[in-house]
Amino acid sequence: MKYAKLGKNGPLVSTIGFGAWAIGGRDWGKTDDRVSKRALHEAIDRGVTLIDTADVYGFGHSEEIIAEVLRERGDNTVMVATKAGNDFYHGTKADDKGYGPIRQNADRDYIIFAAEQSLKRLSVDALDLLQLHSPDTEKLNRDDPWEALRILKDQGKIRRAGWSVQSFKETEQAYLLDRYHELIDVIQVRYNLLEREAEVALFPKAIQYGIGVIVRIPLLFGLLTGKFSVRTKFEENDHRRFNLSPEKLKRYLKRLDKIQPLFDGYPGQSKAQVSLRFCISHPACQTAIPGAKTPEQAAENCAASDFGPIPREEIPEN
Repeated sequence: MKYAKLGKNGPLVSTIGFGAWAIGGRDWGKTDDRVSKRALHEAIDRGVTLIDTADVYGFGHSEEIIAEVLRERGDNTVMVATKAGNDFYHGTKADDKGYGPIRQNADRDYIIFAAEQSLKRLSVDALDLLQLHSPDTEKLNRDDPWEALRILKDQGKIRRAGWSVQSFKETEQAYLLDRYHELIDVIQVRYNLLEREAEVALFPKAIQYGIGVIVRIPLLFGLLTGKFSVRTKFEENDHRRFNLSPEKLKRYLKRLDKIQPLFDGYPGQSKAQVSLRFCISHPACQTAIPGAKTPEQAAENCAASDFGPIPREEIPEN
């Protein structure tokens, strides 16, 4: 495993982290907590020092599993990044935990409340990194979410403040780094071989201000593993029924065919590993956070770090 400094003032983190959305047990089809915990152990054993989650993943369950694993290991060297801003506490009660439909909520008091709930679930005194969870532009133009981060920092409840940029709004929202770069330590960005909008405006500003970059959706919900076809069917409770609908799959797979020569150039590596190497090849990006539901997936992802970045001259034009 290789490591990189997360922004100019950040800690060293593994260039491949662990995305913990899927292990929350909602939105990704069937999961098994015992297997999820083994996947986390495998990743940490292989050198992962960054786990990314959110309060809304499994309505808190992802955070709870992470806390259990770190407690079992007695490990305080792993950085846990979480998020707040998707309110599942205050809707119509709809599940066995009493949580209801999700809505965006970037109000100051809600962000502070959500952070305090994450502190309890993760069993820590301070969150390593709290990120605003992809608010829309209108909410980001208000002072509330940013004030919440400042208050939480001042109170010592979060060590670092971040912002998970809304998908496909990278160019539109990049100006916010000019406004809030002194507060923001890290941004999290949707970026992969088929979605490179962040290269236009967001990455240059991150470099300019020394802001760390975490790459999310580096495997495009698993599509860049090469295991999907137009006939792939997802379970009823799998968000990919929408995000990788048959129409979207067809378009993505057509584009994937065009970059096949890149994969062919690395015959000893899986498509997932080449795709992850691409994400950590951009000078703005320090780490990518692929999801893993099994120890085998975690091990495959981690191996990508050892291969290192792909030379820029080998990367297809956008």
